[in-house]
Amino acid sequence: MNVQCFEVTPGVDGSAPVARTEFGAVRGSREGAVSVWRGIPYAAAPAGPRRFRPPRPPQRWDGIRDCVAFGQVAPQDMDNTVPMDRSLSMGEDCLWLNVWTPAATAEEPRPVLVWLHGGAYCLGSAAQAVYDGGNLAAAGDAVVVTVNYRIGAFGFLDLSSLHDEFVPNLGLLDQLAALEWVRDNIAGFGGDPGNVTLFGESSGAGCVTALLTAPRAAGLFQRAIAQSPPATAVYGRERAAGVAERFLELAELPRSRAAELLTCPIERIVRAAAVLIDEVPLQAPGTLAAAPVVDEDLLPGYPTDRFRDGRSHRVPLIIGTNKDEASLFRLFRSPIMPVTPEAVNTMLEQVQTGHPDLSAERIAEITRVYPDLAKPRGALAMSTDAAFRMPALWVADGHAQHSRTWMYRFDHATPMLRAARVGAGHATELPYIFGNFGTFDHDPTFWLGGRRQAAEVSGRMMRRWLAFAAHGVPAALDGSKHWPPYHPESRETLLIDTVDRVVPDPEGELLTAWGERAVGFA
Repeated sequence: MNVQCFEVTPGVDGSAPVARTEFGAVRGSREGAVSVWRGIPYAAAPAGPRRFRPPRPPQRWDGIRDCVAFGQVAPQDMDNTVPMDRSLSMGEDCLWLNVWTPAATAEEPRPVLVWLHGGAYCLGSAAQAVYDGGNLAAAGDAVVVTVNYRIGAFGFLDLSSLHDEFVPNLGLLDQLAALEWVRDNIAGFGGDPGNVTLFGESSGAGCVTALLTAPRAAGLFQRAIAQSPPATAVYGRERAAGVAERFLELAELPRSRAAELLTCPIERIVRAAAVLIDEVPLQAPGTLAAAPVVDEDLLPGYPTDRFRDGRSHRVPLIIGTNKDEASLFRLFRSPIMPVTPEAVNTMLEQVQTGHPDLSAERIAEITRVYPDLAKPRGALAMSTDAAFRMPALWVADGHAQHSRTWMYRFDHATPMLRAARVGAGHATELPYIFGNFGTFDHDPTFWLGGRRQAAEVSGRMMRRWLAFAAHGVPAALDGSKHWPPYHPESRETLLIDTVDRVVPDPEGELLTAWGERAVGFA
């Protein structure tokens, strides 16, 4: 059976693919063995009166729309460490997605992978080069979709306490709209709408774990992958209201004029948000200014609680973290994570204040696992565990009650990253997943060698992720180490390195110390 649904029409390179969507036809481009469409709108521009409202479908168009360039980057502070093409424009017409699919005809509909980028809920874009889906699509005979969505003040700052015009969790609502677009349109690109894997990293993975507990997301994806999810970085409405008040102060608006945020220049909002995003984690280490909130609608409860209670969607899940998550935040001197002994101690004090049931003895049990807590390496270890490793374990323990779950830890690091004391830092697995390593001149991580080993690790990871997307089991199918499912009693974990290993309960003492109930900020 031939299921290729898009046409090939003459173009600049002689083979421009055209696909049909419910809103109109879109023309992409041919890049090697892959057809790609960039900047397809999945929702209308959320501008003016709709700036802080849920997404709406895009307007239909006549003829064929060229989708060969990225759309606008979601409003954000562009003066940051996120690697992005500075020629891209920033604006509110930012609800678009990209599609990569093998150009060859397929016998059956292809599995679909939908990517949510990271960036601490306030940075990043689906236009970043590391997220190019061409190599992943070609390697797995799969359709890869990367989603652009609202972030920062526009997507994850809950302003609903200020005025009726503001709606919480807009970034999550954008992602749901993109998933609905995939459900309704991906068949036109050769994809199987009944076999969708939602995957993401960092805050993108936090969105994955949040959507795994959101009733409205039911049926929109059949598998999930969460890479380094900050699953406990979901807050309550009371805290969100306080953050919103401070945001108004920084925007120099009294509460009575909050509605002016609907019409003021986006640069004014971005400037105020940039100050807020740095200020909040400095005052309350371990917290973020912009993040999902429990709104009792889209998110009816804290995700980690819903995982514990067995109320996550019944889909297979891969979840894991990197061995040295916090090291990258130390390297870039980012305030987003507490990486000094002083900041970690402040975090612990505030955690205890927010959890009256956590006695001083319980805090002592946790800190006892970190004998070097007074030193930078001890602070980095606790920050890694509090932000990423423990949340991943709590999610896995809950989800494995009813659905097959696999746990990994990414340990691989190039000689250069080891020499720089970054190791397997946060986000260092991304080029391995997408198969997008830079050239020698533009990828300093290989300046001391290690490219061959990295390519081998990348091949195994891509094959495991792709097999999971196709069949629901992350088997590399190449003689690689068997990766057994995770069970809360034994906690089998795949340690990904030059040689993969399966280790039972590698973080055993951590869970004993932290406890089985998630610890986070309300």
